Amino acid sequence: MLYLDYNEKQMHGTKDFPIAFYHVDSNHPRYEMPFHWHKEYEIVRVLKGQFRLMLADTEIIAKPGESFFIPSGALHGGTPENCIYECLVFDLDLLFVHADVCRSYLKKIKHQDIIIHPIITARDPSISDAIDQLFSAMSGRDIGYELTVIGILFELFGLIFRKECYTNNVSGHESPFRHMEQLKPVFEYIENHYSSGISLQQLSQISGMSPKYFCRYFQAIAHRTPMDYLNYYRIERACTLLCTTDSPITAIAYDCGFNDCSYFIKLFKRYKHITPKQYQLQVKAPMQAT
Repeated sequence: MLYLDYNEKQMHGTKDFPIAFYHVDSNHPRYEMPFHWHKEYEIVRVLKGQFRLMLADTEIIAKPGESFFIPSGALHGGTPENCIYECLVFDLDLLFVHADVCRSYLKKIKHQDIIIHPIITARDPSISDAIDQLFSAMSGRDIGYELTVIGILFELFGLIFRKECYTNNVSGHESPFRHMEQLKPVFEYIENHYSSGISLQQLSQISGMSPKYFCRYFQAIAHRTPMDYLNYYRIERACTLLCTTDSPITAIAYDCGFNDCSYFIKLFKRYKHITPKQYQLQVKAPMQAT
C-alpha cells in the first residue's frame, strides 16, 4: 500500500464511503510525508515514536497516544522519528447527508468559521478514546463497520465542539492557510518534474517571488532549502521504486532525476543512512517472510 501522493488525485475509500485507512511504519515505502494537500480531512494518530508535522507555517510534535487533525486544503508534510503512525482520510460531505440537525455544526468546520486545534487529543481522554475506536473500526472492517465509523465521526465532532477544541476564525470565510497558496504550485511542479532538471530560478518564478525571498520563505515553511527539498523528494520517490519494482539501481537513479549513480548513492546515504541496496533488502525482507 503506497502512502498518499502529493496533491492527491486518487479517491480515498469508495464513492459511497469516502474514508480510507493507512498504517505506516519504517518499512513503508512512503514512511516520510512529503508536502501535499487534499480536499479531504485527515486524522493522523501516532502509535510509537514521534511525528513532526509541518502544517502551513507551524511545526507541531505528537507522541504516542496523540493525534493530529488536518483540515481540508491545508498544505502539510511530516517527519516521523522511529515512528509508527496511522492516517484516516475522509470527505466531510459524507456526514452532511445523514442528519439535518448536525449541518450547522459541520458547516462551521467546512467553511472554516472555526479552526479545529491541530492536536485534539491532548485536551480530554474522551477524544482520545473516540479516535482509538474510529481507527479500530476502520482497521478491523467487521460487518457493519461503516455504521460504526460514521457514528464515531459524529461523536468525535460533538466532543470537539463540547470541549471547545477549536479557535474562532476572526478573518471570516478567508482560509487561515491562504498565505500558503504561492507554494502549492511549487510543490506540484516538483512532483510532476522531479525526474527532470529543476533550477532554483524555475521554482522562484513559479512562486512569483524573487529567488532570495523565495529561498527564505520556502525554508521557513519546509525547514529545508528548495534544492535540499528537491533532493529529499527525489530520494523518497526512489524509495518507492526500490520497494515496488525490480529495476536496477542505476535505472532508478536516472528515473528520479540523477544523472550520476554515484552521486545518487551518496545522497541516498545522507538522507537514509544506508545504501539503496541495503534499503531495498531491509524493506523487502518482511514482505518475503509473509
